Amino acid sequence: MKTYPPKTDIKNLTREELARWFEDHGMRSFRATQVFKWLYLKQVDAFDQMTDLGVKTRELLSQNFLSERLSLNQVASSKDGSEKYLFELGDGNLIESVLIPEKDHYTLCISCQVGCGQGCRFCLTAQSGLIRNLTSAEIISQVRDISHLTTGSRNLTNIVFMGMGEPLANYRNVIHALKVITDSDVGLKLSSRRITLSTAGLVSRMADLGKDTQINLAVSLNATDNDTRSRLMPINRKYPIEKLIEACTSYPLKNRKKITIEYILMKGINDTPEDAQRLARLLRPIKAKINLIPYNTYEGSPFECPDEPVISRFQDILIAGHYTVMIRRSKGQDISAACGQLRAISLA
Repeated sequence: MKTYPPKTDIKNLTREELARWFEDHGMRSFRATQVFKWLYLKQVDAFDQMTDLGVKTRELLSQNFLSERLSLNQVASSKDGSEKYLFELGDGNLIESVLIPEKDHYTLCISCQVGCGQGCRFCLTAQSGLIRNLTSAEIISQVRDISHLTTGSRNLTNIVFMGMGEPLANYRNVIHALKVITDSDVGLKLSSRRITLSTAGLVSRMADLGKDTQINLAVSLNATDNDTRSRLMPINRKYPIEKLIEACTSYPLKNRKKITIEYILMKGINDTPEDAQRLARLLRPIKAKINLIPYNTYEGSPFECPDEPVISRFQDILIAGHYTVMIRRSKGQDISAACGQLRAISLA
């Protein structure tokens, strides 16, 4: 019989893994589907409330597993309707998730690590360094818990792995979590087409992601030459632009899908017409669309946002190069919930 760690959070197991656990304990595998319905469809936490399971089965689950929600430390509300959730984990560490209202749905930006080890100079999260990876259960719980809190006419339909941490540096737990998040029968039932993972360019894992999932890929590029990108993003010293472009070119894409290239515009750093022209040439081999993100400042930030005419000119050059280009204005800036501003500290 396979051994299982004592009192693990049951959300760390996929439905297939839980089915094997039941079989290892002499029970029918379909019990896993029953448990998943209670956990994710009915949002029940206590095993003794899972009334279509026998008493002995519920007792065995209680002896072997935990099922806990994240401890909600604080909710900050933005004037644009965004909400930032500060969660305290079981070991006292803090993470943040951001719920973003769109026209007819919600998008949830979730974290995958406590802190981040990539050291990008423009990102506030990087100042904390990497403390640890989140477990699958902690990743799943952000989606499960916040979906339980949403009310009104909008549904939570979109997930972006753009919060704290580098998702591909916590690959196993992210993939595990995705299996539950996208379980269309009794999981959280989110479509892979509506999930996007953003990477700083961890080339060694990009091909794996394309093979193991059907989710959307976004790549944070932010510069068109290696000297500038290495100053902004230390990962470029290991995986320079040439290797990153090669990984994007060979990335397995379904028909009509594109990689999103994220380009944070920083005044006097990467915002010239020459930068835009180089970017247009650089992306020629890739099926790509481009998100231009005006830099979100924070206290002590070494960078500034370009002026509006500079941003518009940059976009115009890329459009002339026949790219789909969006200027993405980050929501939640007034509560430090915008792109690059997450740090997981109390606002009180």
